[in-house]
Amino acid sequence: MESTTPSIWETIRQWLPFIIPVLVLQLGLQIVALVDLARRETTRWPKWVWAVIIIAGEMLGPILYFLLGRQE
Repeated sequence: MESTTPSIWETIRQWLPFIIPVLVLQLGLQIVALVDLARRETTRWPKWVWAVIIIAGEMLGPILYFLLGRQE
């Protein structure tokens, strides 16, 4: 008897065109935020805190850094 539900690999292959651009955007935001953090003299909180937020926060971490962390 054959299963009518798609295998996990078929499901992943269907979602891959949507997942890859999101992952590229996330990685790009993280890299830009970390480079900006390294070049900036001062931030609102210690730099190590922002580095953890940027890395662990996935998509939200870099956005929070750009909105709240940079001191002009």
